[in-house]
Amino acid sequence: MGLFTRMETVFKSKMNKVLNKMEDPRETLDYSYEKQLELLQNVKRGVAEVASSKKRLQLQRAKLMQSTDKLEGQAKDAIAANREDLARLALERKAALIQQVEGIDREILELEKQEEKLIASEKRLSTKVEIFRTRKESVKAQYSAAEAQVKINESVTGISEEMADVGLALERAENKTEEMKARAEAIDELMEAGTLEDLTGSRDDIERELAKISTQSNVESELARLKTEAGKGPEKAKTGEEGKGAEEKKEA
Repeated sequence: MGLFTRMETVFKSKMNKVLNKMEDPRETLDYSYEKQLELLQNVKRGVAEVASSKKRLQLQRAKLMQSTDKLEGQAKDAIAANREDLARLALERKAALIQQVEGIDREILELEKQEEKLIASEKRLSTKVEIFRTRKESVKAQYSAAEAQVKINESVTGISEEMADVGLALERAENKTEEMKARAEAIDELMEAGTLEDLTGSRDDIERELAKISTQSNVESELARLKTEAGKGPEKAKTGEEGKGAEEKKEA
């Protein structure tokens, strides 16, 4: 029994959470208000029915009173005609009608009391329903405002999270771009230094070899020029050898 009781408690708690998520307080308030209006309408119908019943009794009483007046006149006419027996019969019928009128008066009085109670109940209930309606609309407005605020906050939170993701993506893109720039600059430097060949160039192997020969020739020319300027060029060496030979002849 303890296990089943615990399972029942857990089930009820779960269902309560589900119902709380599904329940919209505004719909609940509107439903309660509609039920109160139905009760108010029932009271109003009760007042109308009592009033109708009282009206019917009043009409019936009026007819009975007309009949009693007629019987009163007939009794007078019978007395004038020396017909005491007819006068007595008319008065007896009048007395019976008077009894009916008295019963109707009691019923009318009872209905008037019921009508007064129902009218008072209707007024109290109308006041309560109106108070409830005012509070209902106020609560609904507050709930709607709170709901809107929650949605706005959730939207802002979602935007903030999305912007954070965008910021990270942007940062990664910038880092990637910087890496690509650094790599491009490094490749350019290696190509300028001759470490890497420019595979995109249009020169073929012959052009490259001719360029090397031209470069070597330029280097040799520059080297000869520097030697000449330094007095170590071929002309200087030739002049030195001639002077040396002349001195040897003179000594001989």
